[in-house]
Amino acid sequence: MPRPVTRSIAKSLAARLPFYYGWVVVGCAMSAGFVRAGGAVAILTVFVAPMSEALGWSRTEFSGAVSLGGILAAISAPTIGVMADRHGAGRILSISAVVLGVATLCLSQISSLLWFYAIYCIARLTFASPYDIGIGTAITKWFIARRARAMSYVAITQQIGLATMPLIAHAAMGGADWRSGWVAIGTIVLAVGILPSLLLLARRPEDIGLAPDPVRTGKPGDAATAAPREADFTRAQALRTPSLWLIMGFTVFIFPVQAGISLHQMPHLLERGMSPLVAVTAVTAFSLVAALSSLGFGVFASRHGSRYALCIAALSLAASALAFIAVQHPWQAYLASSLFGIGIGGLQTLLTVIWGEYYGRGNFGAIRGMTLPVQVISQATGPLIAGASYDWRGDYGYAMALFAGFAVIAATFIFFARPPVLPR
Repeated sequence: MPRPVTRSIAKSLAARLPFYYGWVVVGCAMSAGFVRAGGAVAILTVFVAPMSEALGWSRTEFSGAVSLGGILAAISAPTIGVMADRHGAGRILSISAVVLGVATLCLSQISSLLWFYAIYCIARLTFASPYDIGIGTAITKWFIARRARAMSYVAITQQIGLATMPLIAHAAMGGADWRSGWVAIGTIVLAVGILPSLLLLARRPEDIGLAPDPVRTGKPGDAATAAPREADFTRAQALRTPSLWLIMGFTVFIFPVQAGISLHQMPHLLERGMSPLVAVTAVTAFSLVAALSSLGFGVFASRHGSRYALCIAALSLAASALAFIAVQHPWQAYLASSLFGIGIGGLQTLLTVIWGEYYGRGNFGAIRGMTLPVQVISQATGPLIAGASYDWRGDYGYAMALFAGFAVIAATFIFFARPPVLPR
């Protein structure tokens, strides 16, 4: 059951608000999505060059920390998924904000590779597992028909976080003081991420007398309130459907592209002769484009289905990888980053939606906790591929070409992932 204080506050507010309380839940998920960016590889990419120069680390060593954190997230995901179903997302997201904020503050004090791995792996684990499952569970439990729309709002704030935090970190560094950049990130995470989830995020609408995604008012006791029907698979039933394995195949090939380009896009642009200002603003441009594309993908998915939208997103990521290879001028850097942003906007908005759309809300946390390890392990390979490519060949061209091929394969997998049929 949800915590009594949270349930009491939520029930009291739901009775007074002129709109469905689920939108308050969306607001809590948006704040969590914003601060989640503190553990993203798109933030670490700003620190790669100054920390490499100051501490003498290679690109592969940076990539290894991302990969190891992903493996730890994969190990923790099944347990966190079950906890999200039983206890709700609020507790998970508020604790995650504390852990991530403290970890990023501690990164400002490290001087050895061992301590960097120990602390950054905690931050990366928190980003990849508790935040992913917690945000997805919160939206899926409260929405059905308007799930894609609600998730698109969360995806927008996640991208705003990815757009603004690199700029904040870059400004706080003052040129070379990378330690101040980590302090700025940690302070924002702690200030913004804890209280909304702790006080307002109820576990599910039924706990405060509401229905999920109500057709009419959503007020407690309103007999007219109704929720659309959807499939309700158990974890065992979901495992027996071909669609689950096709979606997992999609994640195997698409997330090395997402993580590999996210971490190495700024160093790649610097290697291609772009100025630091062009490189950091290109990273920001990708995040802003991703935020805008999230809305478009949410509308498209509600009309034409999530799998077609995810197919388009994968093809956009393939195009971005090829565009990064050809970068010679600033406008090409912005084009490549924008194509990457379009794909990321669709991926972040709709992957959670398609799991809920295909398998229902009852056991979403357990199913997502079972499938997330495949995603985060795949994410772990992308930075290693790009880092090893750079250390071996002196550039990222080989890795970008490989990422383009991966994205095309992923688009093929998701295209054939038709909605499953619940067994009798």
